[in-house]
Amino acid sequence: MSDLDLPALAERERAKARDEWKAPMKEIDAALVACTFGRFHIKLLSTAFVGFMAGILASSTTAYLLPSAECDLKMDLLQKGLLNAMPYVGMLISSVVAGFLTDAFGRKIFLGVGFIGLFIFQLIGGSSQTFEVLATAKFFEGLLYATAFSACVSLTAEFSYSSIRDRMLLCQSSFIAVSHVIIAAMSWGILTNDWKYSFFGGKFVLNTWNFYLYLMSLWALVAFIMYVFWLPESPKYLVTQKKYDQAREILISIYKENTGKPADTYPFYNIWKDKNKHSIDEAPERKAEMSIRHQIVEGLYNVKPMFQKPLVVYLAMTCCTNFIIMAMYNVLRLWFPQVSAIVENNPLTDGQDLCAVIDKYTSSLKPVILVNTTLADEICVPTKSGHETYINSIILGCVCIIPYVITAILVNRVGKKPLLIGASMISVASSLSLRWASNKIALVSFFSISVAIAQSMLSLNQAMTVEMFPTTTRTLAISMIMVIGRIGTLSGNIVFPIMLEISCAFPFYSISGCMVLVLVVALFLPSKKL
Repeated sequence: MSDLDLPALAERERAKARDEWKAPMKEIDAALVACTFGRFHIKLLSTAFVGFMAGILASSTTAYLLPSAECDLKMDLLQKGLLNAMPYVGMLISSVVAGFLTDAFGRKIFLGVGFIGLFIFQLIGGSSQTFEVLATAKFFEGLLYATAFSACVSLTAEFSYSSIRDRMLLCQSSFIAVSHVIIAAMSWGILTNDWKYSFFGGKFVLNTWNFYLYLMSLWALVAFIMYVFWLPESPKYLVTQKKYDQAREILISIYKENTGKPADTYPFYNIWKDKNKHSIDEAPERKAEMSIRHQIVEGLYNVKPMFQKPLVVYLAMTCCTNFIIMAMYNVLRLWFPQVSAIVENNPLTDGQDLCAVIDKYTSSLKPVILVNTTLADEICVPTKSGHETYINSIILGCVCIIPYVITAILVNRVGKKPLLIGASMISVASSLSLRWASNKIALVSFFSISVAIAQSMLSLNQAMTVEMFPTTTRTLAISMIMVIGRIGTLSGNIVFPIMLEISCAFPFYSISGCMVLVLVVALFLPSKKL
């Protein structure tokens, strides 16, 4: 055979391999339907909740510990901004690479590595005595959580049959809102204490915020234990690797756990047994073939369709919408405590709106900084967040749960695309209304609605991505839209304060205009699975 025939032969072999697993992939959904919804899926969602909680802590703890740690770590405003950004920098670096490798090597290995690594670096961050150590730990926290996040979403989707998948993903996404409530409550309970312990003659000091990070790191440890020891590998991934016997055993165990019936009553008890025999006959050849290099090459080949029409067009559209939605969501969420504190110290009076107070604050900010810097060498007194900041954060988190409940009820009846379009309209109105908020109730209400709707839009965008892309490229697609979204988060948090200095109204008008763009793009997304 000539060298010219080799590419054609390789293409035929790949086409044959695709045909071999296409049929089993269709059978998996029927096999999962026979397993029904039960104890296994509750365990799956419980594990996902702990995992989401651990990951959200990587970026959310910084906002709460900054007031307490600013003097201990001698941080200025620029360093505070960098500390807020470090987890997202780590996420940007690892997201796409981890997504590709997760599709090539499986979900569980990256879930285990991601969460145990997150636990270790949260301990390092809790032990930090300098800004540089804490910033480095936060960078690796973001990097490791992004490693686990895409696998977490894919694992939940691939253990859910089609009729419950949307609701499972929406329920999982609602854990973000629940986590913010729990984090605010835990921060309120821990950071309002005054703990300080000194070791080695004062060279190693643990303050309240150090213990705060220690306690929060336990979520990552529990997530590692639950994902590694409670849950099996995705049967859909195993089928793509021709590990039919393992996939069958996992489906049988899910059936037994959910129904409580013996394995021989499972309608798919003998599924793929003929394929298992064929796989065993080829075992020596397959073992040599399935090297790490081969898996990477196969992974690269499998993602090729994602960069061809029509998938590449839909990828570009979902990336665009995710960029805008995540920018809006994280800007409003991360700046809400600061805005709440400004209003708390400068109450809204009759005839004043939010922008009047913020413009007054920004215009007086430079003189305040100059005065404070002259006193910084004499004494540093940290300004702890008041109770109102935590209460408002808890209220915002509680409101964020409501759209998930409504969406979960309507998603199968209405569809994801109409819900995304409707949410975009509400988002435009609520973000624009922030500019004219004239009292604390209106302020908290509009912020809460804007953040809650943005969270629902993110989950709908993820659910549509899961539906549009096949198993071999699904995790990579999720990773790509998330990395673009995190770029939006970084860009938004850099641009937002610059806009505020120009005019308070400018950023709110800009956010509303961007959400109009999301509305337009959503109109052209496909309504059903391709």
